[in-house]
Amino acid sequence: MTDAELAAKLAEEAGTLLLELRAESNLTGKDLGDAGDKAANNMLVSALKKMRPDDGLLSEESKDTLTRLSRDRVWIIDPVDGTREYGEGRSDWAVHIGLAIQEKAVIGAVALPSLGLTLRSDVQAELPSRADRLRMVVSRSRPAKEAVAVAKILDAELVPMGSAGAKAMAVVRGEADVYLHSGGQYEWDNCAPVAVAKAHGLHCSRIDGSHLCYNQQDTYLPDLLICHTEDRDRILELIRAV
Repeated sequence: MTDAELAAKLAEEAGTLLLELRAESNLTGKDLGDAGDKAANNMLVSALKKMRPDDGLLSEESKDTLTRLSRDRVWIIDPVDGTREYGEGRSDWAVHIGLAIQEKAVIGAVALPSLGLTLRSDVQAELPSRADRLRMVVSRSRPAKEAVAVAKILDAELVPMGSAGAKAMAVVRGEADVYLHSGGQYEWDNCAPVAVAKAHGLHCSRIDGSHLCYNQQDTYLPDLLICHTEDRDRILELIRAV
């Protein structure tokens, strides 16, 4: 099984587990989110340690031992991206399975279990054309101030959505054209989505245009831009100006 096939298989299996837990348990809200995080993480960590024992591992739901820093290959996972959305019974949550190789997001699978979809870095669908009026996906509760300011200048439509993975995949799927985030993220929030978005030909960077680097000692990776390449320069210029 290739790394990409493994990533997709694990993302789908975790998604199935999470849907079953939501349907069959009597849990809701935070209790359901906590249970889902734990169950999916246990399954994913166990599988990766068995299938890729020589690789490093970084998970939002596991204690970080920093032994990963000596590895060129590190799996970076978020068992439930959008725990609140999952616990609330919404569809805009995801499972992230990413593989960083020499600090770059190379392999990724992002499952959107409630939609029955898994987007992969090794299976590229044709990227939909951007809309004439740009659509910018933002947090449904705390839109980033830079995103709001840039959207106003561009006359872009704001599209509120839940998890980071759901937002990034909305651009890949053609439901949005820009994902501009500056409110704080960690490596597990965007490693897999960036690998998938890059594989589909989208621009991915920090909001100052610099590269996204993974498997760092400090896992905080606060900002992100995913957009069509033809919009990259203009958006980066506007970010610097706002």
